[in-house]
Amino acid sequence: MTSASLIAATAAGALSLAAALITAPAAAQDFGDTPYVQTPQNVVDRMLEVARVGPGDYVIDLGSGDGRMVITAAMRYGARGFGVDLDRRLVALANQLAARSGVADRAVFYERDLYDTDLTAASVVTIYLLPEVNLMVRPKLLATLKPGTRIVSHDYNMGEWPPDQQMVLDAPDKPVGRDMKSKVFFWVVPANAAGKWRWQLTVAGKPAEFQLAVAQNFQKITGNVTLGGSSFPITGARLSGEEISFALNDSRVSSRYQFDGRIAGQAISGTVRVTGPASQRQLEWNAARVERGVPAHALLKKPQMQELQEKMQP
Repeated sequence: MTSASLIAATAAGALSLAAALITAPAAAQDFGDTPYVQTPQNVVDRMLEVARVGPGDYVIDLGSGDGRMVITAAMRYGARGFGVDLDRRLVALANQLAARSGVADRAVFYERDLYDTDLTAASVVTIYLLPEVNLMVRPKLLATLKPGTRIVSHDYNMGEWPPDQQMVLDAPDKPVGRDMKSKVFFWVVPANAAGKWRWQLTVAGKPAEFQLAVAQNFQKITGNVTLGGSSFPITGARLSGEEISFALNDSRVSSRYQFDGRIAGQAISGTVRVTGPASQRQLEWNAARVERGVPAHALLKKPQMQELQEKMQP
């Protein structure tokens, strides 16, 4: 497809989406126990951009309303997915809009409780839920989603789980609030890096054993490396999905090690760059977990709805 054809197809898709959604219900209505509030289309667009949605992604929208999140993902990015909502009228409307937009084979909607929804197929999860519901669903997201799955939330965060990114957008079509602003929060589900890891490297011409002890809370990791009877704190530690990186400075020999790898179960594979006073080299890095740890966030008490609602009352 030429650039001109691609631009024309994208523009046609955008017009088709706008035409389909303009017949959706008014922006804020009472559809049962919980008021239904649409996510403004510009916020939908930004959420999908932040999540880097592409044709290989499977998007699950929790509380899908008129379906615009998954429909947009299918039309603009070629993604597949489904949405769930408790209101059968909204579910019927979303499926009608998907058919009208020509993406019913890639965007499907179900009347289903989000707590009973199997999320394992997701590479992206989008949510616009009440703040206490975010906290209630957080343990399920962390326990069932694959490491590396992206989560995007409209307006509300995940409590103690700090976002990897957050931003504020103008939302002139937002039906609630006074300032016509929307917040977007983004997370990448972290792998379990907690525990003790061991590997060998050649140091000063001799094999040396490294042992790393990692403590983890959500995507934040800290640790110490034991090498040659001495212990060194790791610096610049980063965990994003399965990707892990950190540095080690061995002050005894003025050497710095920069480790970059990917966690796969009980193993890490990657590279290490070793910089010394007069040389620099890059080596393969393969570590094995010798003691599995439990991330601190996995030990948090599961919140109860009544407790959360009481805390949020003025």
